[in-house]
Amino acid sequence: MAQIIISSVDGIGSAAKQFVELMGDRKVFAFYGKMGAGKTTFIKAICEALGVEDVVTSPTFAIVNEYKTRQEGTVFHFDFYRIKNLGEACDIGCEEYFYSGSPCFIEWPELVEPLLPEETVSVRIEADDDGSRTVTITP
Repeated sequence: MAQIIISSVDGIGSAAKQFVELMGDRKVFAFYGKMGAGKTTFIKAICEALGVEDVVTSPTFAIVNEYKTRQEGTVFHFDFYRIKNLGEACDIGCEEYFYSGSPCFIEWPELVEPLLPEETVSVRIEADDDGSRTVTITP
């Protein structure tokens, strides 16, 4: 288990770089946290640290966004908030993405947990009373 403290928005870039260093060869990351905890904002910063050149936006309505990196790689960003059942997730082929070998960052993973690979890394983001965020990473 590892923890990253994001003391302010100004520190999110360095926190994202720390996260990327901790990723290792793991590819699927399930981001847990309440609405407004900062999941999307942190994923945007992680994508930037990974060299994504595309505009990173929340995939709330698209369910999945695909971004390209400078190194010709691909990053997938999911938001399952609007999924009503596992069948909908299967219909978009989410398991193909999860096993693609590309980084996958998943918001609202609670709704698709039975489909997540066994090696999925849990990332919990909690808003602290002082406005900072605590990111807990559990492989």
